[in-house]
Parts: sequence; C-alpha cells; structure tokens
Amino acid sequence: MSKEFPQWRQYLCRACGLIYDEEKGDPDSGLAPGTRFEDIPDDWECPLCGVTKTDFELFEKPVVTSIEQVTDFNREPGIVIVGAGLAGWAAVEAIRQLDQQVTITLISACQADLYHKPELSVAISRGLDKTALIQERGIDAARRLGVQLMSATFVVGVTAELNQLRTTRGSLTYTKLILAQGAKPALPKQLPPSLCWRVNDLNSWSAMQQALAQGPQSIAIVGAGMIGCEIAEDFIRAGHRVALLDRNELPLTGLLPPQAAKRLAESLMDLGVNYRGNSEINGIVEQANGTKRISFKGGDMLDVDHVLAATGLITDNRIARHAGLDFEQGIKVNPTTLQTSQPHIYALGDCISIQGTPCRFIEPIKHQAKSIAHAILEHDSRGYVHSDPVIRLKTRSLPVVMKGLPLSGIGWTLIHEDTDTLVMEQRIENQIVSHLKVGASSQTKAA
Repeated sequence: MSKEFPQWRQYLCRACGLIYDEEKGDPDSGLAPGTRFEDIPDDWECPLCGVTKTDFELFEKPVVTSIEQVTDFNREPGIVIVGAGLAGWAAVEAIRQLDQQVTITLISACQADLYHKPELSVAISRGLDKTALIQERGIDAARRLGVQLMSATFVVGVTAELNQLRTTRGSLTYTKLILAQGAKPALPKQLPPSLCWRVNDLNSWSAMQQALAQGPQSIAIVGAGMIGCEIAEDFIRAGHRVALLDRNELPLTGLLPPQAAKRLAESLMDLGVNYRGNSEINGIVEQANGTKRISFKGGDMLDVDHVLAATGLITDNRIARHAGLDFEQGIKVNPTTLQTSQPHIYALGDCISIQGTPCRFIEPIKHQAKSIAHAILEHDSRGYVHSDPVIRLKTRSLPVVMKGLPLSGIGWTLIHEDTDTLVMEQRIENQIVSHLKVGASSQTKAA
C-alpha cells in the first residue's frame, strides 16, 4: 500500500455505473490487482460500456448516521420505496444526501443485496458467481444508510386515498411512496416458464450460472436484442455452444440499420454463435434425458441443454392498477418531477414510461433519483431533464455505440465505412437524430 494513497479507491463509470476497484483491478483488460487509477492507460475502456477513463469519477459511499435493524419496524408515516434494485437504492442514497433523519422504509421481494445489474450479461465468461457480483449485502447497506429494510416482502395493494401500502408483512402508511419495481421478462406463450431461464435479477441468474458451471453445454437464446447478443457472446467465451434465435432476419431489428445488424450477426457467427434468423418457434418440450426440444414453424427441431428467454421486458401493472395510476407501457410520470397521476406517489427506473415510451436504461437512474429526492423533500431543483441515453452494446467482438434513439421511417446516411468501422446517422432538417458507430473504438478517420 503506497504512502500517498493509504487506502484503495473506487471509481464510478458515469455512463453505466460500473465501479473500478483499484484493489481488484481489471485482469480481463490487462490491469493487475492493485493498479492505481492514475496508472491506467488513457486508452483503457470501461469493460461494460466502452467509455474511457475520463468518464470515471471517484466514488465514495454516502456516510450517514445508521440505525440498527430491529424486528419491530417503525410504522409511523415516512417515505416508502418499493424495489431494491439499482433504482430503489439510488432513491435511498439521493434522499439521504439531503436528509439524514427522515424515516425511509425499503421493501424488497429478495434480500436487497446491491449488485451492478449490467454485469449479468458478461459475468459467465469472467468466471463470476453470485458472491463475486454482490457489492454490498442489503442488510449492511440498510445500516449504512439508516433504512428500515423489509426483505422477502411483497406488495399486496395500495390505497392511494389513505396513503396506505399493504404488504405480506402488514400495512404501512406513507407520506410519499416511490415505486422502483423494475420490469419483468416478457415471455411469449410458446416459451413455457418452467423450461426457460430468465436472467433479469441476481437470483435467477445465479441459478442459471450454477447449472452452467458443470461444464460446456448447449444453450439456445431466444431473442437477438441487446441482452440476447451480449449473453450469446458471454456464453461462447465461456466455452458453451450457443444458438441465437430471432424471428427477424437480423439481430437488433428496429434499432440498427441493416448494414450494422449484418456486421453484428457476422461478428457473432465468427465467434462460433449459431445465429438463426427468421426463426418462428412453435413450442418447447422437455425430453426424457432432460434436454429441451425446440420446434419451429418450418418443421425443424433443435435439441439443447438449456433455453434462455431474452424476449424483452414488460412492466407489471398490478401495483399501478391498485393505486389507480395512469399506465402506458409503464407507470406514466411527469417528465420533470417523475410524479405519477397520484400526488404522493413517484416512480423511476425500468417501471416508468415518459410520454408513452418505457425508460429502461441505467444511465438516467441517478438523475431520476436526485430529482425525486429534491421534489419530495421540497428542495429547489430544476427537476429531471430527460434525454435519450447513449446505448452501448457490450459485445467485445464488435462494439456498438448509438447516441440518440433512431426514428422509424427515417433513412440512415452513411458517414464512414471500412473493414473495421461503420458510422451512420439519421438526420431531420440537417439535425442529427441518431448517431451510430459500429466497430473499432479508435477515432474514425473519416467524417
């Protein structure tokens, strides 16, 4: 340990939330454990989203007066947060930075352990397990932040007129309610839940990881969206055999123009992924030997050890329905305050929609949490300013970066193309709507 820096430091990626820990380093990128941040080469990239070290900032956990967890919770009105994922904990930290005394109760269906969700799609090839992914136990974070944690607890209903939340551990009265419930995997009827893995949370991912840890196996991933493509590469790098299935001809249809999607498909196939576009699944059955047989509409069959569904996300509307909240592909919120249609209820993260569009990106969550904290504690703030985040596909074989969501019906203009890099843009009246870069991370030579 150096005299200049007596403690190991951590640095937060402002783009995706990854934490670089000096003590652990980044061996996959050639940074040995103990590599100080200032010693990292300038061209080093975030292993998750591809930004450089200039997009990292020193990370320090908020230090607040803690309160010990007790069996009998304080049921006096306070701030209640539903959901202990990235959004829920971000809301807790944002509130605590402004007020260390207000009562906060955090309700979680699981143990509320803190982990960085985007790592789930790249963790198998890195040999990580659940223990390695957990950054802090939920109970420890609750003590650190002075939170009443109700883990393994489910919401039964909400009576907004009474500011009352009903749970499997009794009822709570709230002054403000923050919904951070996330979204759940959308599972088509052709995919039986009992035969398909879903990896939208740490527990389900951990169960799949343990099954795959037994040795090289064959996996069919249904859905060639961002998660499907990232996990396909991750599984291949871990030594498994992967078939990536999609009903469209190319991956990421609707997001990427055909030229870019074709490059992505070819890159995955070069790694060994069996990409099967135009694949309509009839059903899946389990064989006597435990393998899964996938039948396609064309009559083909595919036998694999495992099936993973990566067919998108939906927001469960049950809580919103009970609370009488407006709902449109997610809980509708005010774009500035993130208040729902009920005056004392706010929402953030994967469960919300802004002007009818779901907001399922990591980057805006801290800004949303900060805006909600200022609003409910009546602190001055300009409010939340929504902008389309930078989309980064975590496929190391072919980096994909998109700034601005593309619009349907608008053509793409080719800006630069060579064997390593493709740059395209969508424009409206000479204004850039979306900028896409596929391939090498070095600066494009032509513009």
